[in-house]
Amino acid sequence: MKRLSGLSLMFAAALCASSAFAADLFIDHVNGYTLDGKGKLQHFEAMLVENGKVVATGSHAALASRAGDARVLDGKGRTLMPGLIDAHGHVMGLGQALRQIDLTPAKSLDAALAIIKKHADAHPESAWLLGRGWNQEIWKLGRFPTAKELDSVVSDRPVWLGRVDGHAGWANSAALKLAGIDKDTPDPSGGRIERDAQGQPTGVLVDAAMKLMAAKVPAPDAQESSRMLDAALAEMARVGMVGVDDAGVTAATVALYKHYADEGKLTARIYAMIGATDADFDLLAKDGPIKGYGNDFLDVRAVKLYSDGALGSRGAAMLAPYSDDPHNHGLLFNTPEQMQAKIGKAIGKGYQVGVHAIGDAANREVLDAYAAVFKQEGGKELRNRIEHAQVVDPEDIPRFVQLGLIASMQPTHATSDMNMAQDRIGKARMRGAYAWRTFLKQGTRIAGGSDFPVESPNPFYGLYSAVTRQDHDGKPPGGWYPQQDMSLPEALRAFTLDAAYASHAETTRGTLEPGKWADFILIDRDIFKDKPARIWSTVVLETWVGGKRVYAKP
Repeated sequence: MKRLSGLSLMFAAALCASSAFAADLFIDHVNGYTLDGKGKLQHFEAMLVENGKVVATGSHAALASRAGDARVLDGKGRTLMPGLIDAHGHVMGLGQALRQIDLTPAKSLDAALAIIKKHADAHPESAWLLGRGWNQEIWKLGRFPTAKELDSVVSDRPVWLGRVDGHAGWANSAALKLAGIDKDTPDPSGGRIERDAQGQPTGVLVDAAMKLMAAKVPAPDAQESSRMLDAALAEMARVGMVGVDDAGVTAATVALYKHYADEGKLTARIYAMIGATDADFDLLAKDGPIKGYGNDFLDVRAVKLYSDGALGSRGAAMLAPYSDDPHNHGLLFNTPEQMQAKIGKAIGKGYQVGVHAIGDAANREVLDAYAAVFKQEGGKELRNRIEHAQVVDPEDIPRFVQLGLIASMQPTHATSDMNMAQDRIGKARMRGAYAWRTFLKQGTRIAGGSDFPVESPNPFYGLYSAVTRQDHDGKPPGGWYPQQDMSLPEALRAFTLDAAYASHAETTRGTLEPGKWADFILIDRDIFKDKPARIWSTVVLETWVGGKRVYAKP
C-alpha cells in the first residue's frame, strides 16, 4: 500500500488495484459512522473506495488485507461520516449573498446602517447596492425599516436589500423612484407595498411587490454568475455539504450547472428544481427530466412552486387572522384552480413538484391541489413534496401520509422564528408548527435543509436545532417546544438518507453503503458521543465527493 500523510492527502488518484476486491483508496483508522438503508446507525474503522464509490466498510483487520495497492488515507482516529445533503437551498442566492451586503450579523437598525454605509464607501463604483439578511424582529423595532432610514447613509444611488426570509425587500428613496413606486402604485396580486398613514410607500415591499423592484435591478453577467457559483460551491464544501436540492432555478442557471458538470467543476451534487411552470419550464421540459448528468452531479427533474409568503413578514397564508395583526390573514399567491393547474402541468411532464407552503391555509390549499391532481392525472409516485410545511393545521398533518408527500423542513427555521412565531399565530396553533416529531411519528419522511441563504448553509446548525430546539447560547433551557425534537440519528437521516430519497437518489448516495458514491466528511469531534450543545460548533476538516477531496481546512 502506498501511504500518504493523513489529513494532508491531496486528491486521490484513480488507480486500479489488482486484487480481487479492487480499490484505489483505503481510508483507515477512522471513527466512522453511517446509517444503513433502514436508517440504523453503523460504526466502522475503515473504508475501501473504487472509482469514487464505496466498496466496503468494516474493521481495519477485515479491510487491510483487501486494500491491495490502494492509496491510503490515515484518518488518525478522526470521525468520518457521510457528507450532508441540504434538501432546500438556493445555490446562486448563496453565491450572490457572499458577494453582496450581508446584514445577518446586524443586531440593531443602527448596526445594519453602519454595515451598509461601510459597504457603500468601499464600493463607490457600484451603480446599485444590493444585499440581504435584515430582520426587524431581531432589531426589536416593532415595525419595518424605512426608506428614509436608508437614505440617511446612502442617498446618491439605489439600494435594495432582501429580508432574511427572502419575502420582503427594503429600498431607499432612489430605488423607489427608479422603480416608479409612489402613492398611486397599486399593490400587485400576492404582494403588498408598505405605506404610511398618508398612503406613501415607506420603503418595504412584501412578496409579489418585490417584483416591481427586481425588474429594475441589473442581472449579473456571465462572469459574475460564475463567480457567484464558485463562491457558493466553496462555502458548501467548507461546511461539509456534498449535495443540495436547489429550490427554484432558471434555464440560464441550468446551463451554467451543465457547463460546470462538463468541466468537472461541480464539487457538490445539485438536484435542480425549476422555478415555476412558465417559459423556462417549457424550454427545459422539451426533452424531459435530466437524470444523473455528469456522473450524478446534476439532476433537473423537479419543479418549485410558491403558495404563500413567510411568517416573519406576515405573508404566510393563515386560516385565521394573525394573533398580532387581527386584520391580516397573509397572502395566497394562487387561486385553488391555478395551484392545481401548475402542479398538474409539472406532473404531466414527469416532474416531481415541491411547493413552498408556510401558513396553515397555504398548506391546506396545496394538500387539496395535490389530492385533486392525483385523482385526475396520477403522479403520486413522483415523491412530491411540501417545502417548509411550517404551520400545518393538526387535522391536515395525516394527509401527508395519505398523499405520499415528503415534508421538506428546515430545523433552523424553528430556532430563528422562536422569537416571534407564537406572537404571530398564538399558542393553540403552535400544535401544528415546526412539528417534526408529529410528522416522524406518523411515518412521514422529513428531508432536512436550511433554505440558505435565508439561514446559514452550515448543516451542523440544522442538526443542532433539530436535536436541541435551542439557539447557540442554549436558550431556552430545555428547548423550545421540545416535544417536537429529533434524536441525533433521526436528524442525521433527514440530512442524508431521506434528503437523498427526496431527490430520488437513495440508492446512490446519502449513506456509505457499498455501491454508493464515496461522499464523506472528516470532522473534529464525535458528535454521537459529545454533548448535544456542541453539535453546532463542529468543524469540518475535509470534504470528499466521489472519492475526491474538494475541501481541506487550512
